Amino acid sequence: MTTVGSPSAQDPVARSGLPPERLVELYRLMALARALDERAWILNRSGRVHFVISGQGHEGAEAGVTAALTPGRDWLLPYYRSMTGVMAMGMTPREVMLQQYGKADDPGSGGRQMPSHYGHAGHRIFSSSSPVATQVLHAAGIALAAKLRGVQEVALVAMGEGSSNQGDVHEALNFAGVHRLPMILLVENNGYAISVPAELQSAVRDVAVRAAGYAMPGVVVDGSDVIGCYLAARDAVARALAGEGATFIEAKVTRLTGHSSDDQQTKYRSAEELADQRGQDPLPRFRDELRAAGVLSEAAEAGIAAEVAAAVDDATEFAEASPDPDPATLLHHVYAEPGDPVPGPPPAHLAGGVAFNSTPDVTNPPGSNEANAERKVPALIDGSGALDDGSGPSSATILPPGTPSPRGVASNASAPGGTGPEGATAAPGAPVPGPQLAADDAGPPPAGSA
Repeated sequence: MTTVGSPSAQDPVARSGLPPERLVELYRLMALARALDERAWILNRSGRVHFVISGQGHEGAEAGVTAALTPGRDWLLPYYRSMTGVMAMGMTPREVMLQQYGKADDPGSGGRQMPSHYGHAGHRIFSSSSPVATQVLHAAGIALAAKLRGVQEVALVAMGEGSSNQGDVHEALNFAGVHRLPMILLVENNGYAISVPAELQSAVRDVAVRAAGYAMPGVVVDGSDVIGCYLAARDAVARALAGEGATFIEAKVTRLTGHSSDDQQTKYRSAEELADQRGQDPLPRFRDELRAAGVLSEAAEAGIAAEVAAAVDDATEFAEASPDPDPATLLHHVYAEPGDPVPGPPPAHLAGGVAFNSTPDVTNPPGSNEANAERKVPALIDGSGALDDGSGPSSATILPPGTPSPRGVASNASAPGGTGPEGATAAPGAPVPGPQLAADDAGPPPAGSA
């Protein structure tokens, strides 16, 4: 695990390698995100926006890390504190406010999602989901697709440290580590999963130490250090594009508000702790760093403040005047409807069907020579792209059309034409039922998030 230190007296331009104009852009982005966030709280308290889950204190990590991405090429899988990140990737203040209000023109869901559950297909911002950590599996899938297609793309997925304790994270990181996927996990550790302090969430102080279990670098960085976050992400992007695999970045950030508009953090955080956290606010810290280096003048700062205020007012007025969703469209995008586009054929290189299709094979058991396909694709196990010889379980194959999959039959299912566990024979072409769970097997809901 690597720890990235706090900024020194080194000039921010020399330290980052970024031009002064770019650093000022990052400050403008952070100031805009803070002002939009503050406006959302006012709108919530006045009954205009029904819920707020704030990113105040997270802007430095989001601005620094996303500065290493290339909008239009790379993917962002945000979480509810990612307002800064989604605007870095191309969302406008108007689009952010449409999402906060749940308006019909919300680009992420047409008003169906909760506030701060961002998405924008045009900017490669993957739609957020309320169950925490589900997006990390999607990030692994996007990164796998980029590798299979041979394209230079990186998937960045963000979450809190509370979310990092979910099983989905282990599954995704294990898969990304095995297949050396171009993926970055950004854990924004603000010390609390709602009201649960970090020491009661995890037995380790730095969750990035878990990266060692997936054979990927784990980097801990001060989340209020914008340039430090940028440098950590810059190196992670370079690794990903070079085929060296994923990186786990943990940014130690501060949470300046309650978990959400429904939380009162003074019930579990002392006045002294909150005062200390305000001293770690990344926005004035980055502003002072740029001022001291002569990068941000008083005139430029005043100009940014005026631009931000105008942009927030414009976005609010635009969202207020925008139409609400039509209740008649409530069930759209839930079930297939007449007129929906029919999925086209798969890409040419997948036209034969992939080996992990759902048709069970009782003729050729897994691992048999007959179960191996004649046609092979580059194995992903070692990330080398070399063709596997098909002799071991790591062989990745594409099956010709109509070839059964090299899988056994589920314990409670009958294969078409085969015999089920009770000796019943299924008719050819009959559907194969999946595993059945009793109601009590559903398990508890996911744990709280950061």
